[in-house]
Amino acid sequence: MPSFRNSRRVRHSAPDMFELVADVGSYPEFVPLCESIKVRRHVASGEGVEILIADMTVAYRVFRETFTSQVTLDRPRLTIVVEYLDGPFSRLENRWNFKELEDGGCDVEFYISYEFRSRTLGMLMGAMFDAAFRRFAEAFEKRADHVYGRPDMAGA
Repeated sequence: MPSFRNSRRVRHSAPDMFELVADVGSYPEFVPLCESIKVRRHVASGEGVEILIADMTVAYRVFRETFTSQVTLDRPRLTIVVEYLDGPFSRLENRWNFKELEDGGCDVEFYISYEFRSRTLGMLMGAMFDAAFRRFAEAFEKRADHVYGRPDMAGA
């Protein structure tokens, strides 16, 4: 089963990075392969936790697939968990963790594990997905620089 794990130190705060990743509606603007996102349901479950049900369409050349997932946004713990509900995968698990650092930056941990239902689709899209996941962290960091401003590099 393909999986990818990345930890990246960024110069933005953990709450800012959490909010950036939690803003799934803006993904088509900067996330590799993301063509569109439709949030079908948004429920605040209390104590800083929200649950979204969202359809994400990924596209690459002639390939286009839509899948549905449940996204749990846990602000107090600065974690985001994505659970697969429906679409071309037999399994999909995605987690984000944001750890505040004393210098005002944070460590962003990203993990994804997935398997396509169709072996053929897995062969066709697998390498492309792997390449996209390797660019995710950079895409989010660039987006943070755009949204929050590029942090001062002095004193680093």
